[in-house]
Amino acid sequence: MDALAVILERPEQLALNRLPLTPAGEGDAMVAVSWSGISTGTERLLWSGRMPSFPGMGYPLVPGYESVGTVIEAPKGATVRAGDTVFVPGARCFGAVRGLFGGAASHLIAPTSRLVPVDVALGDKAVLIALAATAYRALGGIRPGSTPLIVGHGVLGRLLARLTMAAGAEPTVWETDPIRAEGDFGYCVLAPDEDPRRDYATITDVSGDASGLDGLIGRIAPGGEIVLAGFYEAPISFAFPPAFMREARLRISAEFKPDDLAAVTALIDGGRLSLDGLITHRVPAPQAGEAYRTAFGDPACLKMVLDWRACS
Repeated sequence: MDALAVILERPEQLALNRLPLTPAGEGDAMVAVSWSGISTGTERLLWSGRMPSFPGMGYPLVPGYESVGTVIEAPKGATVRAGDTVFVPGARCFGAVRGLFGGAASHLIAPTSRLVPVDVALGDKAVLIALAATAYRALGGIRPGSTPLIVGHGVLGRLLARLTMAAGAEPTVWETDPIRAEGDFGYCVLAPDEDPRRDYATITDVSGDASGLDGLIGRIAPGGEIVLAGFYEAPISFAFPPAFMREARLRISAEFKPDDLAAVTALIDGGRLSLDGLITHRVPAPQAGEAYRTAFGDPACLKMVLDWRACS
């Protein structure tokens, strides 16, 4: 069987072609994809060719790790069965074409152990589960009543703020783009120069800007922690004396794990985490070239979703 897939042939060169699927092995399921999201972090770096050296990196590749679809074949005794709606965090099923992360296609073959059942009522919002799990992993030990700072108000920053509030804390969010700062969110969103505080116990950066670390160190309380939860193309560096004076702690939040996916799925199912209002653009998958350019170039585009339902 083959699948229609987005292929990054080289930086800024995208094609939509059919690729043969690697036959399903023992423990694998086949999924017909309904929607896939475009990441403005890692996928932007893949698109631009600025992705740092990373396992599996190279062109041509199929991007995407935010896919939702319907199981059409599954092995006996698996945790999922035909007809289930599942989230697929990418796949490696395209033979010689690399799957980094391999989710932007009409059909996928993936181990059943990697599939996460989701409520069909979520529709295309279920593509946000990966970002929600990433935010949950970055959250760490936020305590009720604490007042942390989040840097960046894209989708990841908004999910992190919602999870912070669900944990009983009161976040402040920095955002320099006035378009992304507009609205009533239930928490404070302001530009960095409007914020006088220099006593944050926790600052989580999801901006992907490697140049701002010195400024963040100047905003933490003694013994405070800075969490790097974006993906950074440039080397990270900082002046040592200010960090030394504050006994600053630096934590890097890696990619989400299965436990993070399970935790956010439970929060969503329990009504404690909303995914509403985060998808701003939806485009049929055959218009993927236009969709990628909009996702990376339009600040009003929080989240772009490709609709694969008409593709067979």
